[in-house]
Amino acid sequence: MPSRPCHPTPWLGSVGACVRWGVRWSAAGQSVVTLVRKSRCPLSLAPCPSPPAPRSSLLAPRPSAGKCVAWCRGGGDTASVNGAALPQLLRPRALRPGDLVVIASLSGPLHVRYEPDLELAVAELEGMGFRVRRAPLLEVGRGRWWSGATPGEIAEELNGLLRDPEVRAIIAHDGGQTALGYLDLIDVEAIKADPKPILGYSDISLLHLVLYARTGLVGFHADLATPGLGGYWQRVSEGHRAELRELYKKVLSGTEAIGELPASGEWECWREGRAEGRLIGGVINRIVLAQATSYALPREWFDGAVLFWEEMGGQAAYVWSYLQVMRHAGILDRIAGMVVGVPHAIEGLETPDASPTLKEIVLDVLGDRDIPVLGNIEIGHAGPNLPMPVGIRVALDAEQRTLSLLEAAVVPGGAPGSGAPRPAQ
Repeated sequence: MPSRPCHPTPWLGSVGACVRWGVRWSAAGQSVVTLVRKSRCPLSLAPCPSPPAPRSSLLAPRPSAGKCVAWCRGGGDTASVNGAALPQLLRPRALRPGDLVVIASLSGPLHVRYEPDLELAVAELEGMGFRVRRAPLLEVGRGRWWSGATPGEIAEELNGLLRDPEVRAIIAHDGGQTALGYLDLIDVEAIKADPKPILGYSDISLLHLVLYARTGLVGFHADLATPGLGGYWQRVSEGHRAELRELYKKVLSGTEAIGELPASGEWECWREGRAEGRLIGGVINRIVLAQATSYALPREWFDGAVLFWEEMGGQAAYVWSYLQVMRHAGILDRIAGMVVGVPHAIEGLETPDASPTLKEIVLDVLGDRDIPVLGNIEIGHAGPNLPMPVGIRVALDAEQRTLSLLEAAVVPGGAPGSGAPRPAQ
């Protein structure tokens, strides 16, 4: 599938942005027009004429339907006739030096051989200027089946951390297979009253998606404590580790947009183009699972979003199938761009000459959907993670191989809705 550049804008919205015109259909057969920002254009403002004719049969209106309508909306990344409103973001309070960060067992258990890695993770967090405490369930030898404890016990401990005004951030010790068991037991009112950063990936990305759906909470798809801070971080150069510390401090403590994330030479443009939108994603199997629960994100929330995902384990065919599920769910027709993480331990993708490649799988499912795709990004199970705050606006330029955070993930302490500690009860 050939790459598709961001074409010169055939028409301009009220903010001077290149847009793509697409038509989708409601269950009732009514046409719904979505305007998706494709790039920021250095052009003067101009009025909105009629949109161009659809470029493929995928976007062509049904002959039996009524006339499609379109309009311009300034300041937003999408507009739809009958789409659900995006959630009001719930940003945690920015961390300060000396704040308490708790490492908790939110999914898998702590095995004895990884105790030294956990201690290294504690040292990394302390090196960022935070106080660190281990939650009581996080102890060697404790567990139930594949989990660090029962779902009820994990939820009880997590809720206690959410309600404790001294605790200012929670980082998961590891991923696993447990979060599905306690999604319905989380105290969302405590989150709304005092939002805190929750960090992790893998199984923890399920928490980010569900809590974003239920409360608007900005979740931090970022390194886990034990395999990440205490594992992958220790295998890179001291210079790289220092860059990671500084980046994580900025994301958790800075109240201004970071801008471009540090890019490596491994990033790949899989389909050209530019897009701006809210960042939504996680490990791909958990995205699919989340959408199968009663806590699924409304499909309209994917309108104009930048979808990021990664995967570990299983087979290449599974990745293809998960993408097909998102195609059938209409998600791929709504997003404005895609960011794909480095695959890890996926059968069929282990060698450079593997066929099909991950790029071929992605482009096969996308078909002629004209959205930018940036591949091989450092998110997920393959090494140190770039932090990806779920819900905030980002700018993606696949051809230039850049991904920029356009707004802060946290707010100053004391600001309205900042998540300042509640008075002790």
